[in-house]
Amino acid sequence: MQLILALVYIVLTVVLAALTVRIVLDVTQSFARRWRPTGAALVAASAVYAVTDPLMRPVRRAVPPVNFGGIGLDVAFLVVFLGVVLLRVLVLVLAGNL
Repeated sequence: MQLILALVYIVLTVVLAALTVRIVLDVTQSFARRWRPTGAALVAASAVYAVTDPLMRPVRRAVPPVNFGGIGLDVAFLVVFLGVVLLRVLVLVLAGNL
């Protein structure tokens, strides 16, 4: 059981890292509109979006963006990020109780 929980924790950590890279990419693209990843950065960005999109899409359908004046805040990212963090804590608690 410990091995399974350790593997789940590692997967959740990788997803959390991918979400962190995704927010950096999204913020970079929002401030530097002409910037587009090329070469190795394009491959890395594609991998990050491939990992995080299946988590983000259903949440985006359920949770609409919040509008602040003319700016829309994507709440789905926060929901997914906090969900992954809470799952990691839950795995640690379960591993500690075994």
